[in-house]
Amino acid sequence: MRIVFFGECMLEHCDSGAFRYGGDTLNTALYLARMAEPGKLQVRYATALGDDADSQTLLQNWQLEGLDTALVLQLADKLPGRYRIYTDDKGQRRFQYWRDDSAARHYLREANNPLLSLLKEQGCDYVYLSGISLAILSPEHRQRLLDALTEFCRSGGKLIFDNNFRPVLWRDDPLPWYEKAMQLAYLALLTDEDEYALYGGDSVDAILARTAHIPYVLIKRGAQPCIIRSRKELSHVAGQRVAKVVDTSAAGDSFAAGFLSAWLCGVDVETAVTTGHRLAARVIQYPGAIIAAEAMQDLMPIKE
Repeated sequence: MRIVFFGECMLEHCDSGAFRYGGDTLNTALYLARMAEPGKLQVRYATALGDDADSQTLLQNWQLEGLDTALVLQLADKLPGRYRIYTDDKGQRRFQYWRDDSAARHYLREANNPLLSLLKEQGCDYVYLSGISLAILSPEHRQRLLDALTEFCRSGGKLIFDNNFRPVLWRDDPLPWYEKAMQLAYLALLTDEDEYALYGGDSVDAILARTAHIPYVLIKRGAQPCIIRSRKELSHVAGQRVAKVVDTSAAGDSFAAGFLSAWLCGVDVETAVTTGHRLAARVIQYPGAIIAAEAMQDLMPIKE
């Protein structure tokens, strides 16, 4: 099974001086690569970086984690974005970004793009992108990507869409773009608060009505049970309690990775959601978006 993630990875400003990084789709791709059973999943990441030393270190780290980086572009005139996280005593976070002209924003500036070529050739089974993936692109590049995805889905490919909504990133109206992505989605990973911020209201029923055409829908609701609609059937799966939340960064991203590691390999949806909850519960007990592999070793398959 072949899955491609598109988005942006940024460098994290860290007082300790440690080399840390993160980005919603990158977080999910990396955790999925760790959780994937050997020989069952090929996990690729598509983005743009610079040709500076930090970009080289990012590439090396991703390759060591098992990510296929053949779709990564290195743009000599650009650099990766940067961010800083501030967390309160409950682990809730606030971000500061430096990403207005990051390399990832320019990934689709050339028509002969490796990701677009891969989609045209049906060189993967699933594509994963998020609301943030769309937000960082110009309208022209956004449309270029969605046109390619439309043809990809018509030919049997499947789109996984995470609604991750960050209003500050949007320079135009996000709703038309979200609706285009949702029309293509085979699996939608939705956070209820992001849906309410986009569409107004506070009704789960309204979310389910809007997404009735999507075969698989997961609605994440913080500490409340995740709502699952699988082929019109509704169910709920509660999360895991955590005694001490340190940092909620990548909570949803790691949940998605845990879920996909099981679901893409044929595990039933409810069991796969439990796997997602288990990984997310572990990740939020550590600082940063990407925790050390040793901290989740017991959740990972044995790899020779």
